[in-house]
Amino acid sequence: MRRSREDSLKTRRRIVRAARAEFARRGVSQTTMEQIAAAAGVTRGAVYGHFRNKGELFGCMREEVKLPLFDSINAKMHCATGDPLSAIANYLKAFIAALETDAVTRDSLRIMSFKCEYVGELQKDMKRQIARCDTLTQELEAAFAEAAREGVLGKGIEARTAALESCSFLIGLVRMWLLDSGGKLIKPHVAKVVDAHVDRFRAELPGRRRARA
Repeated sequence: MRRSREDSLKTRRRIVRAARAEFARRGVSQTTMEQIAAAAGVTRGAVYGHFRNKGELFGCMREEVKLPLFDSINAKMHCATGDPLSAIANYLKAFIAALETDAVTRDSLRIMSFKCEYVGELQKDMKRQIARCDTLTQELEAAFAEAAREGVLGKGIEARTAALESCSFLIGLVRMWLLDSGGKLIKPHVAKVVDAHVDRFRAELPGRRRARA
């Protein structure tokens, strides 16, 4: 029984790997379950034995994406510098670092960004993405609010507005990073771009001027 369960899990993982490769090559809407089965070296029935439809298979692929936890912002907030804005910058950099170090995450996000039409059975995944953006915005808002309490957030800057701007910034940064196949457009400059973004929210302290847009 144990061996049978292990074999089933191996087959499931092989199907997901094949689906990721086919989605990347053909696009999600143009990929059939039969093509995924052929790429995985299993029967069409075996694919349906693990996944009811392509949407469920897509969801399983998406769940393998490994990204920094939202609460890592709060975990780093009380770092040695006592600077919540540095914690936000570190989180944004860690998000990009996950793309650099994990091929599954990188390939899956590329499919989700450029190889998928969120219609039909995949339409519900768009709602999930909206929910994740809302959660991230809330976590960022809490971090910016802490920065305000610490006196390092610029005067007149609202935590909610800063959070929405940073969430939008991250989405754009990720898409631009994924597009940069040559590695010359944004990849060499990620750290500086992130620091410049976060520095726009800093208070002007004695001996230091906040970066301007």
